[in-house]
Amino acid sequence: MPDFAAKPWSRLIEILAEQAGLIGQLFVILVIAWVAIRLSAASIHRVVRALVDRETATGATRELSAIEAQKRIDTIDALVTRIIRLLIILIAGATMLESLRISVAPAIAGLGIIGVALGFGAQHLVRDYVNGALILLENQFSRGDVVQIAGVSGTVEEFSLRRTMLRDLDGRVHTVPNGAIVVASNMTRTWARLNLDVMVTHETDLEQVAAIVERVGREMAADPEWEKRILEPARVARVEAVTDLGITLKVLATVLAADRWSGAGELRRRLLVAFRAGGIQLPVRKPAADAAAIRLDSTPSSDPVAPPPAPEG
Repeated sequence: MPDFAAKPWSRLIEILAEQAGLIGQLFVILVIAWVAIRLSAASIHRVVRALVDRETATGATRELSAIEAQKRIDTIDALVTRIIRLLIILIAGATMLESLRISVAPAIAGLGIIGVALGFGAQHLVRDYVNGALILLENQFSRGDVVQIAGVSGTVEEFSLRRTMLRDLDGRVHTVPNGAIVVASNMTRTWARLNLDVMVTHETDLEQVAAIVERVGREMAADPEWEKRILEPARVARVEAVTDLGITLKVLATVLAADRWSGAGELRRRLLVAFRAGGIQLPVRKPAADAAAIRLDSTPSSDPVAPPPAPEG
C-alpha cells in the first residue's frame, strides 16, 4: 500500500485539497448537464406528441393514420432531442471553461469570424439545412416512409436537417443532401391507387371482363386478410387504348398506402385466375426473332401488301 505521507502522493493530496472546490464545481456542472439532457428528452417527447396529436386532429394532417402520425413524432422527436442535447453540451462546456478561468469570449469571436468566412463558401450547406427545416415543418416525409427524391427511391432510414438516408429494395443506402430535394414523392401517405392496364384481344366481350374485374374486386375486399386494407374495390374505369395487338382496359382500386405493392400483386394474381376460369384470352405478342424472320424470308409475290411486322407496343 502506498505511503500517502511521502512524495509524490502527499503533493497530490495537497493539490486535490486546494482544488476541491473547483473539482466539486465541475462535477456539479456535469451532473446538471446530465439531468438536463434526461429531462429535456422526456419533455420534448411529450410536447412533440401533444403538438402532432393536435395537428392531426384539427390541422392539415388530420387524415394521417396512427402509424404515420407516430413516424412523424419519432422523426421530430429525434431531431429536436439531438439539437437540444448539443446546446446543453455546449453550454456546459463553456461553463466549465469559465470555471477553469479560461475565457471563451475570444474563442466565440474567432468562431464568428470563421463562420462569416465559411458562409460565403458554404451556401450549399446552408441550403441543405433550410430545406431540411422546411421538409420537417411541412411534413413532406418521415422516417419509415417510402419516397422518391433526387432521382432515387427507397425507405427513409434516417432524416436530419442536412441530409436524408434512403435504403432501396436492393439494400443500397443512398445519402441525399436536403438541398438537392426539389420534388419529394411520398408513396406511403394515407392511401394509394392501384393503377393496372389489362390488355385483352379484340374479340373479347368487354362487359364480361368488367363483370369479372368487379367480382374479383368484391371478393378481395371481402377477404378477411384484405378487408381492412382495401378502401375501394377494383373496377374497370375506362378503355385506355386500342391497338393492333388488343384492347387495353384501365383497372383502378384504392388501398392503404403501405399496401400498394402487395395489393397490386394480389389483384394481378386473382385476375389471371379469374380470366382463365372465364375463358378470357390475353393477347400474345409475337417474338421479335419471328418477326425478323418473316421480314427476311419473305419473297416478292403478286400480293401488293407485304405482311406487317409484329407490333412492339
